[in-house]
Amino acid sequence: MDIEKIKRERENWLKWKNIAPLREMLDALPDIKDVKVEIDDVIKIDADVTEKQREAVKEAAWAMRPWRKGPFELFGTFIDSEWRSFIKYNLLKPHFRLKDKRVADIGCNNGYYMFRMLAEKPAEIVGFDPSPLFKTQFDLINRYIKSDIVYELLGVEHLPYYGKKFDVIFCLGVIYHRSDPVNMLKGLKKGLNKNGEVFLDTFYIDGDEPVALCPAKTYSKIPNVHFVPTIPALKNWCVKAGFEKFEVLEKKPTTFEEQRKTEWITGESLSDFLDPNDPTKTVEGYPAPKRVYVKISL
Repeated sequence: MDIEKIKRERENWLKWKNIAPLREMLDALPDIKDVKVEIDDVIKIDADVTEKQREAVKEAAWAMRPWRKGPFELFGTFIDSEWRSFIKYNLLKPHFRLKDKRVADIGCNNGYYMFRMLAEKPAEIVGFDPSPLFKTQFDLINRYIKSDIVYELLGVEHLPYYGKKFDVIFCLGVIYHRSDPVNMLKGLKKGLNKNGEVFLDTFYIDGDEPVALCPAKTYSKIPNVHFVPTIPALKNWCVKAGFEKFEVLEKKPTTFEEQRKTEWITGESLSDFLDPNDPTKTVEGYPAPKRVYVKISL
């Protein structure tokens, strides 16, 4: 697999007719000096700016909707993302050490988690996500943070051929989108350094048997969910992929505190995905979304 060729081809995705105007807005944004960055639950970027500068940044950010991950605050404009991503990040934070580590975030979206990781002082952060919209959102934030984070328009399937291995890999909310979850886990293993570890989360269903729900068309209105395993099934997938250590860090239902509709997204959110008469079920009649967070290693 020629990764460099794929990367060159995907740079053209930034010229798609729905993305090119956003890139033009991005390129036209003002350069702002003496920017102050606060990396916490809300990633805040601020400086002494004119009203014209403030409005230009706000207009660009608004045009880049939907903002799934966050929140961010750009020169006084609060981007209230669909997911309050700090809930997941803060859940995982006690379980990892990133200082001087090479870190990959697979399915990194707009980079919220990677920006949070900067405070941990890793040696390197590389994000993988094939979405040109999310890449554009990342570029907007990083225009003012000016980090050394590398954002690749690649997917998890490219990791084994990337040419670098990582000490810590985050792969959050990806595996249920893959039709062959064991093969995906094998790919993560190939991208891992010796003594490295993977942080993984997925939808799961209750049960002691190693089985998985296979939704017919959609799960919680998401069209590309292939399997929702029990935790024993997830563990067996990891074993089949060659991982020896499997640790459950947390399991919890998705709540309206964590995921909800805001003005910064378009379309529907969690409240639309659940049965209005029984919130323990999705609109399709499946168990409502719950996530398990695990750490796996060789």
